[in-house]
This record gives sequence, C-alpha cells and structure tokens, in this order.
Amino acid sequence: MNFAGNFPERRPRRMRRDDFSRRLMREQRLTSDNLIYPVFVIDGSRREEAVPCLPGVSRKSVDLLCHEAERCLELGVPAMALFPAIAAEKKSSDAAEAWNPEGLVPRTVRALKQRFPALGVITDVALDPYTSHGQDGLLDAAGYVANDLTVTALTRQALCHAEAGVDVVAPSDMMDGRVGALRGALDQAGYDRPRILAYSAKYASCFYGPFRDAVGSAATLGGGNKYTYQMDPANSDEALCEVYLDLQEGADMVMVKPGLPYLDIVRRVKDTFGVPTAVYQVSGEYAMLKAAASHGWLDERAAVLETLIGFRRAGADAILTYFALTAAAWLKG
Repeated sequence: MNFAGNFPERRPRRMRRDDFSRRLMREQRLTSDNLIYPVFVIDGSRREEAVPCLPGVSRKSVDLLCHEAERCLELGVPAMALFPAIAAEKKSSDAAEAWNPEGLVPRTVRALKQRFPALGVITDVALDPYTSHGQDGLLDAAGYVANDLTVTALTRQALCHAEAGVDVVAPSDMMDGRVGALRGALDQAGYDRPRILAYSAKYASCFYGPFRDAVGSAATLGGGNKYTYQMDPANSDEALCEVYLDLQEGADMVMVKPGLPYLDIVRRVKDTFGVPTAVYQVSGEYAMLKAAASHGWLDERAAVLETLIGFRRAGADAILTYFALTAAAWLKG
C-alpha cells in the first residue's frame, strides 16, 4: 500500500528507535529508594530456616538478620519490615506475647536500631503470629473476631514496639478504628516519632498462603478464613472509603495489598488522595514468579523489574517485595 506525502504525520516509533531517546521520554523511574524489604525473624542465634514455598527466602535469627540490614544500606534500600515466626508454646488465645517488651520483635528492633540507626525499621501490628487460632484478632464467645477488644490489644503491641525504638508501625489487621487508637495512644505516651503505615486496602486474598506458612499461622488458622475483616476482592469503591477513614484517623502512609491483582486500586488511591502510597508484592506473587523462572518460562530479572515498574506506573511510592535486595542489586549494576 502506498501512502502519499508524510503519512502518518506522527511517528511515535522514532523516539523508540535508540536507547538514549527511550530513556529521555521514560515516564516512570524505579530505584532502590522505592523498595522495602520484608524479612522473617526467629529466636535464637546463628539460626536460618529456609521457607520451601518461598525459594531464596529464609527465617533468620537477629544476628543473621543484621547481615541483611547491612545489605539494605549498601544497596540503598531505605527500610526493612519485620515479620516474626513465633514458637508454638508462646502462642495463646489472648496473644499476650505480642506486647512482651522482651519478645522477639522488640529485641530485634533494638538490635537493628542500635547497629543501623539510618535504616528504617517497620513492624507489623497484628496478632496472627501470636494467636493460637491464627486470626488477626481476639475471639469472642461465638468465635467471631471482636473488633474493639482487638484494637485494645493492638494498641499495647504498638506501644511495645514504639518503646523499643521502631520507626514505623504498620497495622495489618483491618480492624475498624485501629489507626486512630494507635495514633492517640502513641501521642499520649510521648511517641510522636513513629509513623503509621496503614494496611488500608487489604483484601481477603488467596495469595497470602506462602506468607502464612513462613510465620507459622497457616497451621493454627487451619480451615478458617479472614473474610469478616479483610476486604472482598470484588470491591473497589470500598477501598477508597477504608483509605479515607485511615487518613482521617492519622495514617501517615497507606497500603494496598496484594499488588499485581490490585493495580487499579493503587491507581485510584493515588489519584484520589495524593498521599504516600505503598503496595505489597505478596508471597504468592513472589512464589509464582520464582516458579516460572525456575522452569525457564520467564526471564526472572526482566519479569521482576517489569512488575516493579508496573507498581510505580500505577502510582505506588513504596513497594514491599521479597525481591528488594535482588532488584536493588540489579538496578545498581
């Protein structure tokens, strides 16, 4: 087919022809500044336990975790998020170990902040690692997760972490009113420094399975589910309501979880509120990419970086990912 003149007048491919021009018009940037590294911590010393469903991920004792912290600083990853794997004998129906000042998490926080004061330390505020039933909250007589009783327990947990010197508390429980309760309690106790990263739009997703194995809550949860407090995957407008409420209650940052199936939610949150927005590339997403790469079905580096830039394109400022150190090394190299 012959075209007269300069048809078409606009030729977008010209700017894609060479690397230099592709770089000049690149709309989004991914750097190590955008990454948060989630890690699993266990009691003891010189202990490391591989997590079979998360290839390349291990539970580590605090001393070994310090090596991970050093790597974060070397690679420019700003923060580490702690998730404890609590011994079975320390779990209970009231989750009292969650606010033990000498418990695993506060001891880890103190060790990290003492050795690496410049590294941001984020702690999970939720009860599922500590409950004998695997739910994120306390149960009433009928077995229902009791909202206000749980919020009281979460407040004690957050204060315990603040006393240990944590930088960011991240309530992931999805209880109503917990952000306001935490902010009020922290401020009243004189802890105005810790920021609150609220898991504001956390969906009742099947993609959390490997994480629950890693922290040991899968076995205690058994056949139970979290549908009464985590969000229905079919809902989008509800996410905006949840984010709005958390911001009104004092959240400094908000999070959408999981990541790839919810990019539309990330975009809506960022466009609507324009606040610091995080997304969690959860364990199931990580496991799928690792499995595909291990079979040669995907180029791991290309696939991981493409998903991470996708989060940025959707509006995420920060990305929690088990690929954080690997991706940061790729970006640096």
